Amino acid sequence: MVAGLVAMIFAATLQLALALHVRNTLIDAAAAGARYGTLADRSPEDGVERTRRIVSGALGPRYAQDVVATTAAVGELRTLEITVVSPLPVVALFGPPDSLEVRGHAVLGD
Repeated sequence: MVAGLVAMIFAATLQLALALHVRNTLIDAAAAGARYGTLADRSPEDGVERTRRIVSGALGPRYAQDVVATTAAVGELRTLEITVVSPLPVVALFGPPDSLEVRGHAVLGD
């Protein structure tokens, strides 16, 4: 009975670590895509494509299906905001779709 409980706690800890890894990877990819999209010779669409490539390479194409770029104002600054909506891994990498939403920002140069 104790071995079963220890196994369940271990599995739950691994799943939590995987969910945090997915979340942090998506945040990093969104921020990298936003920074890339604000370069002088790039567009927001380039930032979206960069984000999709990073997420697809790290987690798989299923996690890179819903990536959107918008502009937002933070005080007096205009920023590029890349939003990624993906599944939250509940069992291995499978989980409810569109349950995890992260954003990355970068200041737009004028």
